[in-house]
Amino acid sequence: MLQKVWVSSPGSWALQESNSRRQGKKRCWKCRFVRTIIQHPCRRHAPKRSRKERMLRKIQICLCFCFVSGILYEISLLSSCVFSYLPMAQHYLTPEQVLNLGKSIIFLETTERLEPPPLVSCSVESAARIYQDRPIILFMRGLTNETALDMNTSYAAFSLLSSMKNVFLFPLQMETVFQETPLLQWYNQVIPEQEKNWVHVSSDASRLALIWKYGGIYMDTDVISIRPIPQQSFLAAQKSRFSSNGIFGFPARHKFVWDCMENFVLKYNGNIWGNQGPFLMTRMLKTLCNLTDFQGTEDHSCQNISFLNPQRFYPIPYPAWSRYYQVWDKSPSFNHSYALHLWNFMNRNRKVVVAGSNTLAEKLYKTYCPTTYEDLIQNAKHRDLPDPED
Repeated sequence: MLQKVWVSSPGSWALQESNSRRQGKKRCWKCRFVRTIIQHPCRRHAPKRSRKERMLRKIQICLCFCFVSGILYEISLLSSCVFSYLPMAQHYLTPEQVLNLGKSIIFLETTERLEPPPLVSCSVESAARIYQDRPIILFMRGLTNETALDMNTSYAAFSLLSSMKNVFLFPLQMETVFQETPLLQWYNQVIPEQEKNWVHVSSDASRLALIWKYGGIYMDTDVISIRPIPQQSFLAAQKSRFSSNGIFGFPARHKFVWDCMENFVLKYNGNIWGNQGPFLMTRMLKTLCNLTDFQGTEDHSCQNISFLNPQRFYPIPYPAWSRYYQVWDKSPSFNHSYALHLWNFMNRNRKVVVAGSNTLAEKLYKTYCPTTYEDLIQNAKHRDLPDPED
């Protein structure tokens, strides 16, 4: 269904690698056995071999050749596993193949840009480090099958992100994503050019469809992961009695997500920011249970759905978003948090991480996305170098 694109293969192929090694050992033993027969034939000297003996020798040689070929093939497979972390054109997987591995961490880029800013890169890298046994997928609206993800690409983020063993970059093809969901009819009728908040609305819809079809965790691209989320079915409270849709997770085909997609279409109003996002999640959760205020760091539960305390993802609330870009006398520990939402919508890219600034955001980059931070430093050095022509 979903189209193919060149990507790096997942670290989860380790199982296949171990199986290949075991099979390779068996074949090596067989090959040694056959080689022994060939090298040490019957010692009785015969000036002329019989036709039967000549035929037997040919068969032995053919068998050994087959075994050696098999071993070489297995070695080539293992080599592809070792080097498949690079975006090699001869190795590719479809989004469905990766998503069907289960428990994916999904990010979305619904603008047309092909060079994710450092915060996006940090979000993806931090997830890849925290969830090393899970596929980390960044769906990009601007990416197409014709976009070459090779080592000579002019987009540095491709090289940076695809170098991470469990990170995948895929095109976001909405019509395909919305197939077999209530959102397809809405998508076929809506006119994006006339939508006030299309980037946000299309993202709200896409995350629901992907999580319903395949399960896993959705995260916004301004979320830095700091420890694994233990719950499988959860919503993130932005504050008491109000749910975010910037982070949530469910198993595939969960009824709550399906009901959210139906309500998305039924109550659609693209002119109201958040109507298809956090307000949607909140009103749907309220149909299941009576929301109450949080006390301390407790989580709430409603019909097997965990409603996680604001401290889990929003220890710094949105009115204080700029504190991430300030210098703290003593940095907070965030001991009760699974990830941190840096409120890029409020920031609108005005404040960025600057190497040597000693801000809280810089410390988070150093700790949870060091590769992105190193790239940030290198880019800053290149910008500071004088132009030879000057």
